[in-house]
Amino acid sequence: MPELPEVEALAAFLRENAVGRVVTRVDLAAVQAIKTFDPALSALGGLEVTGASRHGKFLDLDVSGLHLVVHLARAGWLHWRSALPPAPPKPGRGPLALRVHLDNGEGFDLTEQGTRKGLAVYVVRNPSEVPGIARLGPDALQVDREQFAALMGGRSGQVKGALTDQTVISGIGNAYSDEILHAARLSPFKMADKLSEDELVRLFDAMRATLTDALERQVGQKAATLKGEKRSGLTVHARTGLPCPVCGDSVREVSFADTSLQYCPTCQTGGKPLADRRMSKLLR
Repeated sequence: MPELPEVEALAAFLRENAVGRVVTRVDLAAVQAIKTFDPALSALGGLEVTGASRHGKFLDLDVSGLHLVVHLARAGWLHWRSALPPAPPKPGRGPLALRVHLDNGEGFDLTEQGTRKGLAVYVVRNPSEVPGIARLGPDALQVDREQFAALMGGRSGQVKGALTDQTVISGIGNAYSDEILHAARLSPFKMADKLSEDELVRLFDAMRATLTDALERQVGQKAATLKGEKRSGLTVHARTGLPCPVCGDSVREVSFADTSLQYCPTCQTGGKPLADRRMSKLLR
């Protein structure tokens, strides 16, 4: 799933390549992707793209005061096209969800792989009209250490869940939460409201460093190379069975119904493996 660094990098890419261009047409290929009806998608036609920004993991394209807001979900992505076919796409075929044509012949596709569709598109007058944006907690790169400690202290669940709950703190997903916890040397099952002062400092510093490093590597990249750049910087996430680059221990995994997490036992849990079930009581 695209997270704060990737979405910020996409916004930067669109500021460089789309701002100043006029939207000539928007084609909807996946009806389930559009979540609003007023203003209509067609209202974007003839308007200039005036900005691109991010709210948590939401991408926001400002089109002369109307906002095309996108949540890419787990398997969505933005593909920049130097040339787009003139014929409208056939609905319901392939991964294409939405196509935006610009007045210079370029544009972009929003696509989503797999059968489980979660990509969401909104056309609104104000981004706060999008329910997911209205519920967002403070941005992960905008909170200070005191605010962060208060947010964690007010959460009774596991620290992994606190980091990925967008109403608590926004922008972090499954991958970067694994990376942050590894850098902070904390178990993902540690309770957020039981963190010591030292653990809170380590976690905050790891969050800032992990996200800042990812941003520095990704902003300025082309949209097509961002996924590969993200994967190349991961130390534990999606690396089950591979050696931890810090200590050499094998990275382990905890699987849930529809997701999983990865961690290093030596770095994070005192060498003890976590039980591979959601309700594990190990290492609280």
